[in-house]
Amino acid sequence: MTNVLNIIGGGMAGCEAAWQAANMGVQVVIHEMRPKVETFAHQTGNLGEMVCSNSFRSDDDEQNAVGLLHWEMRAANGLIMATAEKHRIPAGGALAVDREPFAESVTAAIKAHPNITISYDEIHALPSEGTWIVATGPLTSGDLATSIASATGKESLAFFDAIAPIIYADSIDMSKAWMQSRYDKGETEEERTAYLNCPMSKEQYEAFIDALLASDKTEFKEGETAGYFDGCLPIEVMAERGRETLRFGPMKPVGLTNPHNPDMNAYAVVQLRRDNALGTLFNIVGFQTKMKYGAQKEVLRMIPGLEGAEFARLGGIHRNTFINSPTLLDREMRLKSMPHLRFAGQITGVEGYVESAAMGLLAGRMAASEMLGAPLPAPPRETAMGALVAHITGDAEAKTFQPMNVNFGLFPPIEGIKGGRKRRAERYKAYTDRAKACWQGWLGHSALDAAE
Repeated sequence: MTNVLNIIGGGMAGCEAAWQAANMGVQVVIHEMRPKVETFAHQTGNLGEMVCSNSFRSDDDEQNAVGLLHWEMRAANGLIMATAEKHRIPAGGALAVDREPFAESVTAAIKAHPNITISYDEIHALPSEGTWIVATGPLTSGDLATSIASATGKESLAFFDAIAPIIYADSIDMSKAWMQSRYDKGETEEERTAYLNCPMSKEQYEAFIDALLASDKTEFKEGETAGYFDGCLPIEVMAERGRETLRFGPMKPVGLTNPHNPDMNAYAVVQLRRDNALGTLFNIVGFQTKMKYGAQKEVLRMIPGLEGAEFARLGGIHRNTFINSPTLLDREMRLKSMPHLRFAGQITGVEGYVESAAMGLLAGRMAASEMLGAPLPAPPRETAMGALVAHITGDAEAKTFQPMNVNFGLFPPIEGIKGGRKRRAERYKAYTDRAKACWQGWLGHSALDAAE
């Protein structure tokens, strides 16, 4: 199988890696253990399944780093972004998708590609030969995780991801809730009314926090330690950090006017976002939780408008494994001790669907280019992908390495552009303009190398 690129894992990173390499003419085999071997979080056997939120976050490619990452992936003919656009649903300025058709479309595209085959088997250990990409994501199976730890000479790092509940739309009391995006953000009326809002008075908020803090929560197994990623904290953990934390986080009451009581300012607001194209399901934004199922129903039904809520899926928590990439991977995402292996996706220490898929895109292109005899360097640091891969493969401090979303703090500064809040819009626009030019140059260069 020396002329075949093997990819372990059929999540977003694995599918994007396969798509990129296959489009370059390389034969690819995706090894996906589902549905034969199930996980806690997955509900289907589809490739590219979204197990947490249904949002790819901001789609603003001029003022937001993740929006810029969207742009770069689209410019590279990315499968994940093209499929997301196909199944897009209103979410204000964000890119959210109807998750089930999204995964079905990703699966269909992969199966239809003449250069890709799928093997539904579990890989128990890191292969000693061939060309491989490990893109097993946050739920790497136990045997493979043990093999990775053995090969790297270090224990795998881990943190815990929490999943937000999903509610049936027809169980929400719309005499208390209303539809509006914060600050009416969006170009269409549908976008400007993409979020469902549930307001709380100060008394309701205080009672909710009390119940949240007192609720029964999932206990970790003996010997487990929990380190949460700050961008995906359970609501109970946020509440434990201070009673006002949620009110300045996912429950911030800004940019909204309650049509049921326009003269009354809410003390806090819970937002829900459409989870499917039909609008029959809504997920509670930022409400990842480790509360036990019974406690979730009791506490969440304290939210005005959700007193009669029926749940399509309750929240949960799962272990998320990742490696210490700054010490283990080279700039081309290869394992230094076993360079026939590349790592991609969330297991490398990036956080988020988009970042994971982006690392798959890079790993697929780099592996294919190497197999075709024209090795491809990492993209410039001035690009979103280049900044992110540079961070995880050496720029981050190895001793304190934690999962990272893409952000402008990872980008090289631009001379002549001053810092500070007042100049932020100008600075971000300069970052994105520079990144787009550099990314197009890198894509053009890589295409020429592949052609030769």
